[in-house]
Amino acid sequence: MTTLATDPLTLLHLAISLLAIVTGLPVLAAMMKGQTPVTLTGIFLGLTVLTSVTGFLFHNEHVTPAMIVGAISLIILAVALFSLYGRHLAGRWRTAYVITAILALYLNVFVLVIQSFIKIP
Repeated sequence: MTTLATDPLTLLHLAISLLAIVTGLPVLAAMMKGQTPVTLTGIFLGLTVLTSVTGFLFHNEHVTPAMIVGAISLIILAVALFSLYGRHLAGRWRTAYVITAILALYLNVFVLVIQSFIKIP
């Protein structure tokens, strides 16, 4: 049985992931009201990118499912960031942003649940 590691990289990655989820939930709630809280959205997207990037810092001898999810998340986040900051949510870019931001949050929660089942005894 694998247990939760306490090495600094794991703890940092976990903290960033949890913060990304905690900031993502109110962003999702705001989106449901038709709002975009600028600062909180930026923090959510930044932390979510950081979560995906720090996931690649772990030593693995081969490509893992977590790495694949991380790569998919970064592609999704690139679209969300471009939609928000590049196209300023104009026209269909608003829809693209909402879908990709929600998918990014979903993937964070998904990985948290899967890793919890694997790591927590």
